[in-house]
Amino acid sequence: MSALEVGEGYEVFLADGQKAFGAVREVSRNRQDIIVYVENAGDFAIPASAVTGVHAQKVIVDRHKLDPRLVEAIMRAHSAEDPNI
Repeated sequence: MSALEVGEGYEVFLADGQKAFGAVREVSRNRQDIIVYVENAGDFAIPASAVTGVHAQKVIVDRHKLDPRLVEAIMRAHSAEDPNI
């Protein structure tokens, strides 16, 4: 992950075409991780090594490189949304 690739406010996804589960809140000074706000769960650190792509202000991450607690939060990220909207 280069300094110019990820910015605050970028949406974060497990794969292209899926719904975003959160947004970048901060990029660490040493660029070793990004802090992501996950809907309905709060802030989580994602290691730069888990980022597989960045384009069009989207960050794609590898689910297999994420902390299990974060994966669980991602699965619940949209649970409070109204399915009729």
